[in-house]
Amino acid sequence: MQPTRPASTQDLRVFLADYTRRHPQDVLTVDDKIAGEDVAALALELAARGREEMLLCRTVEGLDGTPLVTNVFASRRRVARLLGTDPAGLHRAYQAAAARATAPRVVPDGPVLECVTEGEAVDLHALPLIRHFASDRAPYITSGVIAAEAPAGAEGRAGNLSYHRSMVHGRNQLATSLHSRGHLWQLLRLAADRGEKLPVAMVIGAHPLFMLAASARVGPGTDERDIAGGLLGEPLEVVRTPRHGIRVPASAEIVLEGVIDPGLRADEGPFGEFSGYSSDRSTHNVLTVETVLRRRDALLLDVVGGNTAEHLNLARIPRESEMAQKLRERFPEVTALHYPTSGTHFHAYVALRPSRPGQARQVMLGLLGWDPYLKTVVAVDEDVDVTRDEQVLWALATHLQPHRDVFVVDGLPGSPLDPSSTADGTTSRMALDATRGPGFDGVRITVAEDSRRTARRLLDGEGGLRPGVPWDDRTG
Repeated sequence: MQPTRPASTQDLRVFLADYTRRHPQDVLTVDDKIAGEDVAALALELAARGREEMLLCRTVEGLDGTPLVTNVFASRRRVARLLGTDPAGLHRAYQAAAARATAPRVVPDGPVLECVTEGEAVDLHALPLIRHFASDRAPYITSGVIAAEAPAGAEGRAGNLSYHRSMVHGRNQLATSLHSRGHLWQLLRLAADRGEKLPVAMVIGAHPLFMLAASARVGPGTDERDIAGGLLGEPLEVVRTPRHGIRVPASAEIVLEGVIDPGLRADEGPFGEFSGYSSDRSTHNVLTVETVLRRRDALLLDVVGGNTAEHLNLARIPRESEMAQKLRERFPEVTALHYPTSGTHFHAYVALRPSRPGQARQVMLGLLGWDPYLKTVVAVDEDVDVTRDEQVLWALATHLQPHRDVFVVDGLPGSPLDPSSTADGTTSRMALDATRGPGFDGVRITVAEDSRRTARRLLDGEGGLRPGVPWDDRTG
């Protein structure tokens, strides 16, 4: 079936072509033939060198010529560009766009309907998948967004988008985990109460703003497809899947339509999770695929798993943005919020200008109460750059007295994927007040701005700095 619509700005291909043209220095094309595990290794090596380019891999073993795109979300600057801002304005830009949520627009046709395979012809072993880490049980779908519709008569519930790691379990089955136990888990339980299976559709590859919307933290009455419309600045264009009528992006690369049977289980894991550990904690659900929709020349949009900036940014940017807005609405003294890569999803740094004693504690209690993933919050003064671990650690070293400035709350629900938590995800949480506090006796060292300009000029190659000149030749 040929698509009837012209290329859209909601098309991943259009984004890739436009971004590569506008920011060629931020994209690396890999022409060599590489293995699947080489893809993750390459992203990790870039990060180790302080780099975060998007990767376009033309030839990956086992993909039968399918090109692979990954590391899209590794850069906060790149995500900010998608929202028309810079990293400093990312939280506000995301929240403002998400607040303009708008319902999707159903269209009759789209590129994802170019090739449709149904029934006995479905063979998931033909999917383009890679193994990311040597410790992974199998090649995994890491970018799969599962879409579901609200059941008829379920008041106060909307449809849902959410991420769930998945591996091929058989010709037409995926083993997956719903460990977040969020909205999709609730919809599955409602289906179980009715004695039914839950119709779903997994989207593999779509515009980055659709993928960011799928990570949005919203209640069961809000559909993330509406959030996608807000981020895109126009209604998300969707087609309905042939069997169950689930709304999926019209320009998606691959869509797997099927059902999750509440009573069916299959082993999956271990898988390299955001904690940096290989996790086999799973709900062991099974998605039976009845229909495969795909573009004729579908590419694989991959997300590098583990504790990479890509994996973490995709989830934490919506979370940070929501938390930053809530904090500023309640505590106008808050100036910045950051979830560091070093802390996976479990740490947060918050900067503020305290106006009264105990205020830092109140802010941290708010964060620990609002975000169930957080285990540790550090509060610092507004002159500390919360995006730099070394500055936060300096504030801890010079401002905090443990007997006075640390408190712990235990027995709270946390993440089941935290390897230090109990099996059901119960954890304790800690707050560290590294603000200077009243009566602090210390004057921070300063460097004159003229001297900073001189240093920058010299290091930028505008002055008399020469590498490798022997000491004996210093006057020559």
